Amino acid sequence: MNTLRILFMGTPDFAVETLKTIIAHQYEVVGVITAPDKPAGRGRKLNASAVKKYAQSQSLKVLQPTNLKDEHFIQELRELDANLAVVVAFRMLPKVVWDMPAYGTFNLHASLLPDYRGAAPINWAIINGETTTGNTTFFIDEKIDTGHIILQEAVSIQETDTAGDLHDTLMVQGAGLVIKTLQAIERGTVTTTPQPMNENPKTAYKLHRDNTRINWEQPIDVIYNLIRGLSPYPSAWTLLSNKETEVAVKIRQVTKEYADHTHTNGIIIVANNKIKVAVTGGYIIINILQLPGKKAMESKALLNGYHFDENAKMI
Repeated sequence: MNTLRILFMGTPDFAVETLKTIIAHQYEVVGVITAPDKPAGRGRKLNASAVKKYAQSQSLKVLQPTNLKDEHFIQELRELDANLAVVVAFRMLPKVVWDMPAYGTFNLHASLLPDYRGAAPINWAIINGETTTGNTTFFIDEKIDTGHIILQEAVSIQETDTAGDLHDTLMVQGAGLVIKTLQAIERGTVTTTPQPMNENPKTAYKLHRDNTRINWEQPIDVIYNLIRGLSPYPSAWTLLSNKETEVAVKIRQVTKEYADHTHTNGIIIVANNKIKVAVTGGYIIINILQLPGKKAMESKALLNGYHFDENAKMI
C-alpha cells in the first residue's frame, strides 16, 4: 500500500464536498491551495473561498498564491512534501506544480471527457439538452482537461433539472469518484486510458453576457434548456419592452407549455396570475424573474404591483 500525502487544490463549494470526503476517509492532507480572498458585497470586505473556510475549520495549512510560478510559493510546496495532488474546480496549473508530486496530480472534472472540456460543463450539458453527463478523474498534463482518464461515472439528467440540481448531484458523485481514485493509487492498481480522439467534442465555453441572453425566436425546448441550464447562476437574461421602455431582466425559473398559437414570438400574455411568453411551439411560463435593482420574485407576487401593457414583450 502506498502512503498518500495529499495536496488539495480547489475554491468553490463544489470542491469542499470532495475535501470533506477525503478528510472523512482519514487521508492525510498536508496542505490546501485556494484562491486569494476577494472583495465582496456592498462593503467590499475581503471574503474567503468556501474551500479556505472549510480548510481552516479543520486546521489545515492553507496557501493562497496569486502567482503559481512564484519561487517562494514553489518552495512552500516542496516543504509540504506531498506525493499526490488532487484538483477540483481550480485553475490551470504550471508544470512545475502539477509535475511535483511523485504519484502525480489528478483532476476531478464534471463531465464525461472528452466532451465538455472547459469552464462550465454543468451548465452546457443542460443547455444542450443532454440526458446523461457525469464525472471524470484524470491525470493533468500540459493542456486543459486533456489528460489520461483514470475513472468515469455517468449520471442521468432529468428534464426538469436545473444547473443547480445537477451541480449538487455531481458534487456528491464526484467526491465518491475521487475516493475510488485515491484507493486505486493507494493500492498501486491505478490504470489510465487516453482520451478518445473526438473531432468535434462538445465544449463548455465560458459563460458571458452574449451566450446567456435568450433568443425568443428559438424553439421552445432550446429556450427552456438555456434558462434551466443557467439557473440559479448566472441566470439567463433578456430585454423587457414595456410601456415604451426597455430594461434587462433575469429569468430565474420557468416551465413550458406546448401549444399551437398565433402570437408573435416574445409577446407577453398575463392571465390567472401567470406570465407567459409566446415562442415557437408554445409558451414559456415565467415562475421567477428579477427586475433591475430588485430581488428575484415569483410572478404572482410581481403582478401585485407591476403592470404589463398589451404590447409588452421580451426581446
